[in-house]
Parts: sequence; structure tokens; C-alpha cells
Amino acid sequence: MNTLFVLLAVLATAGWITSTATLRSRALEDKVDRLERRLGLVLDHLGIEEPEPAGLDEVRALMRDGRTVSAIKAYRGITGSGLAEATRAVEALDLAQRT
Repeated sequence: MNTLFVLLAVLATAGWITSTATLRSRALEDKVDRLERRLGLVLDHLGIEEPEPAGLDEVRALMRDGRTVSAIKAYRGITGSGLAEATRAVEALDLAQRT
């Protein structure tokens, strides 16, 4: 009976720690999103455009060759962005290249 109580206490503590960490992580993500939106507004107001990272010619060449996965990998290596962000950026580059 004592072991069961200790096991339940450990599980409850682990659940509490996990939920607290998840809530803090979400709060930080929301804060970063708000700051990025504000920074975007400031840059727009000042008429400043974010410079294109160096090395995107390689990404464009890979896209022209139909090597989308390699282009995404190269974009991630150049910018340090995550997979979803890199995928969206490469798709946008491809769309801009087609027009």
C-alpha cells in the first residue's frame, strides 16, 4: 500500500511539472509572437525591409532542378530556421520564381 501511494505521488508530481512546463512554454511562444508582430509593425512604419539571407541563389537553383527537399535543407542550413518555416519560405521563393 505504501509503494502504491509513493507511485501515485510521483506520477501526480510528474504530471504537475509537465503541465506547468507546457503552460510556460506556450506563454513564452505567445510573447515571442506578439514581439515579432510589433517588430514587424515598427519595421513597416520605418520603411525597413528585412534583407534576404546570403546563399538563397543555391536554394533557387535547387528549386529549378526540382529538388525541393534539398532546397528546404539548404534553406535551413543558411537561415537556421525550423522545418515548417523553411518549407513555407522555399514554397514562397518557388512561387516568386515562377512569376
